[in-house]
Amino acid sequence: MENEKMTFKITDENGTEIEYEVLFTFESDETKKNYIVYTDNTVDEEGNTRVYASIYTPGQAETELKPIETDKEWKIIETILEQIQEQVKESNGDEQ
Repeated sequence: MENEKMTFKITDENGTEIEYEVLFTFESDETKKNYIVYTDNTVDEEGNTRVYASIYTPGQAETELKPIETDKEWKIIETILEQIQEQVKESNGDEQ
């Protein structure tokens, strides 16, 4: 179960169901909000995996994703993503 992926589906405005993979969730001590960071595993024009983030309330039967509205919140999320990318690079370097 260690490598089991957590996924969820959202129906877009065209009625297309899209599956997303949860990368991680966290609660910010600074904002007192819970965030979910996820991907649809598509890539942009530069070859980067598209990653999204939203505010959510854990423990609800129907999870509602809310938009992140402040630059401060985006900076918190970007900082965590950068730290995780650094850890992945370091662990991959250790394996070689």
